[in-house]
Amino acid sequence: MVFSSARGMTSRSVASRRSLTARRSLYLVRPQWRGKGLGLALWKAGIAYLGERTIGLDGVLVQQANYRKSGFELAYRNVRYEGVARVEQRADDIALVDARSVPFDHLLAYDTRHFCAPRAAFLRAWIEQEDAPAIVAMDGDTLRGFGVIRRCRNGHKIGPLFADDIAIARTLYRALVRKVPGETVFLDVPESNPAAVALALEHDMTSVFETARMVTRTVPDLPLANVFGVTTFELG
Repeated sequence: MVFSSARGMTSRSVASRRSLTARRSLYLVRPQWRGKGLGLALWKAGIAYLGERTIGLDGVLVQQANYRKSGFELAYRNVRYEGVARVEQRADDIALVDARSVPFDHLLAYDTRHFCAPRAAFLRAWIEQEDAPAIVAMDGDTLRGFGVIRRCRNGHKIGPLFADDIAIARTLYRALVRKVPGETVFLDVPESNPAAVALALEHDMTSVFETARMVTRTVPDLPLANVFGVTTFELG
């Protein structure tokens, strides 16, 4: 759902799911209309629309105090790392296949395990994007990792990057960046997963931006130790 004001002065999107969770993102007000209460009105409308759901957002760090006024509390921080894609030789035998070649219900189950709710329609659209290779790591018939790299306005972003351990995450990361050698790549990692931070640093990536992952009510019980790359700050 997108809330917008007359003449496109402000806009705000909320993503409601069938479960008891939702996301708030894309909170935008044109500079000439700021300070007039329009953004706050849209914010309140979005909160009212989402009702009793647990709401999550990724906000800039300096806005945490404002979000707390609406009942949000800090869960953890996400850090955006930037680097250059370099081709490295593989030294493992982890099986990698195109994500579109595995049964979709298997992929959805793996994605749901690392997210706070099933998102079948979103996931289908995500792996079918143009210029967005999607790869999974397999152990026989068992899915052990999942990653996507997509073209952005500047460079490419990796997300999600879910893996059962850092070795699988490393293999997926290298397979993804091999698709865009020499290009700028970004990886958004939960700071509370030290292995994800180590993976970024291992590939000479540097921190360029941080967000506060904040939620209302109950913090989703997610296996952050297996989240090596957030899908997207805007939609979780």
